Amino acid sequence: MKKILLTVFSALVFVLPAQAAYDTNARVPVVGKQIVTKNGLPSTITFKVVDTAADNSNSTTSKVIEVSRQNLIYAGNDNEVAAVISQELGRVMNAQVSKEKFRNLAKAALAGTLSSDNILNTAANSEFADNKFSEKDNMDADITGVDLMITAGYNPLAMVVLVTKMPGSFWEAFRGNPSNSKRAMNIYDYLTYNYPSKVKAGYACNEYRFFLTYADPIVEKRNSSERKLEKFNKEQAKKKAERTKQIAQYKATGGLTGWDATYILLENFANSSEK
Repeated sequence: MKKILLTVFSALVFVLPAQAAYDTNARVPVVGKQIVTKNGLPSTITFKVVDTAADNSNSTTSKVIEVSRQNLIYAGNDNEVAAVISQELGRVMNAQVSKEKFRNLAKAALAGTLSSDNILNTAANSEFADNKFSEKDNMDADITGVDLMITAGYNPLAMVVLVTKMPGSFWEAFRGNPSNSKRAMNIYDYLTYNYPSKVKAGYACNEYRFFLTYADPIVEKRNSSERKLEKFNKEQAKKKAERTKQIAQYKATGGLTGWDATYILLENFANSSEK
């Protein structure tokens, strides 16, 4: 009995340190630097892990990209840490942060000039509108992140896995779908069209295998229809062109977008009143 206990204890001594050795927080600056360097982004960009939701509203001037510890808990290796970092960079590059600042300022301006029951004010501040904006912004950020990951040498399928690890809706669980299935499928479709060799290479984990049980029938149904396949190819070609343009613009302008310029004008206008 003592011999068995000693054997188990010895195994734990060797196994537990190996499992605990991977520190996502410590890997952020290393993985982040790889993404920045390989993609030719400004070398002054640094990364900071925060306990709250990431706030990159001032990243254009500070060159600091915040990465939320809340998202890092779903990352189990460098590929998945790269996915978390690339998502944040994708949000900045696609002007998601700038758009959110603009929307919040516009809401405040409407609230200050219109009554609370005014139809424009109600529409601008509705939860439905926020959710629709957020869903599209997140999906755009995901696929921009995929491009950054591939150039940096990381497995882009980790983005699919990361998204399905995050909490999803009750209805997805009820139907037996992966969490955030629509968002994950958007990433997978983009990779299927633009980087088929990456999809063919696969990703060895149970979360990805489970996702494929959901994705494969969708792909098979689409491929069986010439009309659906043609529409799919056109949509994916357009998305690729948009992502390439966004990354190029970010490099050329240091992150400043038309949304930033509009925000500055609106903010100046809102603060210029003497009342």
